Amino acid sequence: MKMKILAIGGTGFIGRFVIRELERTGHEVTVLHRGSAAPPEGTAQIIGDRNRINEYRETLAAEKFDLVIDFVLSSERQARQLMEALRGITRRLVVLSSMDVYRAWGVFFELEPGGLERLPVNEESAVRTRPAYPPEVLEGLRKRVSWADAEYDKVPVERVVLSEPGLPATVLRLPMVYGPGDYIHRFYPFLKRMDDGRRFILFADDVAQVRSPRGYVADVAAGIVRAAASERAAGRIYNICERECFSELEWAKRIAAATGWPGEFVVLPRERTPQHLIWPGNTKQHMVVSSDRIRSELGYREVTPEAEAFASTVAWERKHPPESVGVPFDYASEDSALSGLKARA
Repeated sequence: MKMKILAIGGTGFIGRFVIRELERTGHEVTVLHRGSAAPPEGTAQIIGDRNRINEYRETLAAEKFDLVIDFVLSSERQARQLMEALRGITRRLVVLSSMDVYRAWGVFFELEPGGLERLPVNEESAVRTRPAYPPEVLEGLRKRVSWADAEYDKVPVERVVLSEPGLPATVLRLPMVYGPGDYIHRFYPFLKRMDDGRRFILFADDVAQVRSPRGYVADVAAGIVRAAASERAAGRIYNICERECFSELEWAKRIAAATGWPGEFVVLPRERTPQHLIWPGNTKQHMVVSSDRIRSELGYREVTPEAEAFASTVAWERKHPPESVGVPFDYASEDSALSGLKARA
């Protein structure tokens, strides 16, 4: 069934892929955004601030949207505003959430009490009872993610949108997303070292083993479109990510294979690893996530060959390096640590 869809946000990294795919499959899309970035050419738009979404209720009601996709819900306050604005004027809602709702993330950041979370995490696993991130991590997130507000927390967002009986919602929990346009620049710490001709890339032994969920942007977008198009998805929660959650070392090796880098990865004991390569948090808590539900219920599959996904991401990163990075490239200390290892051998 072809639908008339409102996308709130949707002009950023993931949204542009979703909108193009929705329009390619015959749906009519309108984007509500602040005007700082344009939607795909030819897409209808409403310029406005989602923090004042109640002011657009009459406009939205007149358009008679079948479905609303919210790309940028950040807090409980925003979620309540959204439900008030949409009540009675659309049939369904799709909300993009994050896998950081799970307790495993809180254990990793040492914010949740108790032991390690059982793996793999699925949609029935425990969610956090404490804040998503330590204050300094949240501050860093907000510098890179323009829509994240000071009250960022997807746990109450999900609770609010799933509690409205008259407006069935689908919640999509997303992984670490990579690809052209990735404002986090997830490839860059490895790619820069490779392009700088580094012969060795170092890992702390505990960091090398940490497993996390990832997804290529076009594949994640395909999952969002599939959930939007399926009435069966109403009232459901789905994880979208690759089947295998690779370790940091395995991930780096895949990037090396994509670039043809001839160097070597060296895993050091944590106590001999340069400080800038040490991760804070409980690295014994891995974040292995299952995406079996969306695959079995909605028939989700990745749409992009891995070689194509990596090649396009590498090409984009090389063309758009970040203006600043959160972790320094301290090659002198890395060389010193490696020399110390060889001296002990």
